[in-house]
Amino acid sequence: MTVLPDPNRFAHVTDWVFDLDNTLYPHHSNLFSQIDVKMTSYVSELLTLPREEARKLQKELYREYGTTLAGLMQRHGIDSDDFLQKVHDIDYSWLVPDPVLGASIRQLPGRKFIFTNGNRNHAERTARQLGILEHFDDIFDIVAAGLTPKPARQTYERFAELHAVTGPNAVMFEDLARNLSVPKSLGMTTVLIVPKNFEPTFAEIWEKDKEYEDDVDFVTDDLAGFLGAIVQAAV
Repeated sequence: MTVLPDPNRFAHVTDWVFDLDNTLYPHHSNLFSQIDVKMTSYVSELLTLPREEARKLQKELYREYGTTLAGLMQRHGIDSDDFLQKVHDIDYSWLVPDPVLGASIRQLPGRKFIFTNGNRNHAERTARQLGILEHFDDIFDIVAAGLTPKPARQTYERFAELHAVTGPNAVMFEDLARNLSVPKSLGMTTVLIVPKNFEPTFAEIWEKDKEYEDDVDFVTDDLAGFLGAIVQAAV
């Protein structure tokens, strides 16, 4: 499935905002699965739980608090720096450099940002492995967000204030529809990134977010192609 955009819908955009995991790289890369495993191990060791119970609790925390980190901080007062360092200690060679995506991002008119619930180091290493880091103006990570993750409204407002981003002039790219609800309410154009051909991935069923479909303006499984169509129309 490759759904190309109507370039006229993006002619006004001056700020391009991208989620990181499963957005700037494809779902089938399974990079985030490494982080997922690390988070389960962290919960297991922290609370001395069998792996199966730890994973169940991890997902419960994710659903209730937005991220496993936020839940562990609320319930167990963990050190956020320790958590972020350990769960992002992964092998980035799983990612294949994407020069086509890089060229498309570079040619977009205006500023480009990475807006992630991960930390800056993870975002930088991921984007560097993809060969696209140099095309971004800044990275807004979970630390910059005051450890309050998307989809909290205050986190988007903090990002917008920090970078003087006006909603109607911005577009947000995300792999979770729930994380597009607030951007949509702020006037942003919203684009949902889905797995190639909607093939099943390691993502759980409860991550599908069907109740947020009205907050999604565009859907695509080919980010590079989607951006390329916008760039070509602007030339």
